[in-house]
Amino acid sequence: MMNWEERRQIVKVSRLYYFEGLTQAEIAKKIGVSRPVISKLLNKARESGIVEIYIKDENAHTVELEHQLEKKYGLKEVIVVPAAGRNPEMVKQSLGKAASFYISKNINGKKSLGISWGSTLAKFVQEYPFEQHQQLKIIPLVGGMGSKLVEIHSNLLAYQLAQKMNTTCSYLYAPAMVENAELKNRLVQSADIAMVLEEGRNVDMAVVGIGNPYEDSTMTTMEYLKKEDLQSLKQAGAVGDIGSRFYDQSGKQIKHPLNDLVIGLDINEYKQIPEVVGIVEGTHKVQSLKAALRGGFLDVLVIDDSTANLII
Repeated sequence: MMNWEERRQIVKVSRLYYFEGLTQAEIAKKIGVSRPVISKLLNKARESGIVEIYIKDENAHTVELEHQLEKKYGLKEVIVVPAAGRNPEMVKQSLGKAASFYISKNINGKKSLGISWGSTLAKFVQEYPFEQHQQLKIIPLVGGMGSKLVEIHSNLLAYQLAQKMNTTCSYLYAPAMVENAELKNRLVQSADIAMVLEEGRNVDMAVVGIGNPYEDSTMTTMEYLKKEDLQSLKQAGAVGDIGSRFYDQSGKQIKHPLNDLVIGLDINEYKQIPEVVGIVEGTHKVQSLKAALRGGFLDVLVIDDSTANLII
């Protein structure tokens, strides 16, 4: 038990440190003891409950989730945005803004940035500020042609992002998924497409989304996936997709004919990219995201707090 004098000394030191803003060295000089003594008194103040430290801000909750996710999955950085009281479109916009801030801060020195496709990535491009990055080139990582949802195709997103960054981009003139293996082989062997795919494999940073093929799936909306495809994917163990490539719950690419029809990076090629930033919205993607994290596809994650809570 501490005696009265010791408690008084702890309270005095704590007040000088936390309220007056003095450094430990300044307090030591003022009281006439060594700096390590002040450090021990401050530790004792916390251990005994004389001083309680907490962060009074709505970001305290999300920052704690970020720390837990970084630690659990070995991620370089996690950014969590609050979802309470917001519809999915508003959450996607917040995620896009958070991702654009992160990439804007970390893009200097990079020579190439790859981008996949999807509605969440479209919000990221919309939110990206106008900047000068003439040294950079934007590369689509998966094909994107057709008349449906053109605004979320990788080619358009690459073009729009290049406009925001005042730089150039490549175009992958092919659908994300073709009808048969013969057509795919002809396309990927053409010089223009082969060149862009090679550029994609060598980007310094990539921005991707994670898909759940069974719920709110863009690939289903665009009729790349039909009812019988979804049944066969489920039987093959598919739980999610990245760049239109399907993987199982352990994060391994499944053996399925649809994976052989994609014009884009192979799923394991994402692991070779130095930094992959994943932007994910919605609790319906929990299993898909967990599997992607197990597979080691992502280095940075931008996510809403509802989904983050369920993953932890």
